[in-house]
Amino acid sequence: MATTCIFLPATPNFSNSSRRRSSAAAFAIRSSLTGQSQSPAAAAAAKRNLLTLIAGQERGLKTQSNPQALSQIIDAIDSLAAAGRGTVTTDESLSATWRMLWTTEKEQLFIIKNAQAFGTAAGDVLQVIDVEKKTLNNVITFPPDGVFFVRSDILVASAQRVNFQFTSAVLRGKGWEFPLPPFGQGWFDTLYIDDEIRVVKDIRIDYLVVERAPYSWKE
Repeated sequence: MATTCIFLPATPNFSNSSRRRSSAAAFAIRSSLTGQSQSPAAAAAAKRNLLTLIAGQERGLKTQSNPQALSQIIDAIDSLAAAGRGTVTTDESLSATWRMLWTTEKEQLFIIKNAQAFGTAAGDVLQVIDVEKKTLNNVITFPPDGVFFVRSDILVASAQRVNFQFTSAVLRGKGWEFPLPPFGQGWFDTLYIDDEIRVVKDIRIDYLVVERAPYSWKE
């Protein structure tokens, strides 16, 4: 990854005992959030737990071969989703350049893993959303000059759901561009959002954790 994810803490050491503690912590956090209180402190604890669990997972590459880690991360996502339940996550707070921290999306992880076969390495993986303009770009950068991005039209469907339809895709390098046809539609739910991160679950039951990038990506 070309840029350090500044919101991630140090990588934890997942011994058997620490795995049990993480699972117990996730259960306790989820219980408190789904019970009577959704306090800022409980939400902050759920967020810290999630970020700790995804630290060192290489944006999800390591999680693919670690079912126990995946289960813990999904439990942590459920806990944080409880903090976001009943909130509106599809307003202007959704408009941003979002940088991927972790995902289960196999296509994106395949490209990240195999980019070196094309003589490069994957840089930042982004979602660029503009609610007012009803647009979404999914972007994979290949520094210094390469980028693959998919344009989509979006429509807010509910307080937490956005429908999308792909409209075109482009593979671009320095001085050249190769267009590709559009290829699908679906929806995603933003389960939790704040001024640092966003947690997403989509139509394929894939999960995505992103942070607000320190820059705005433009075509």
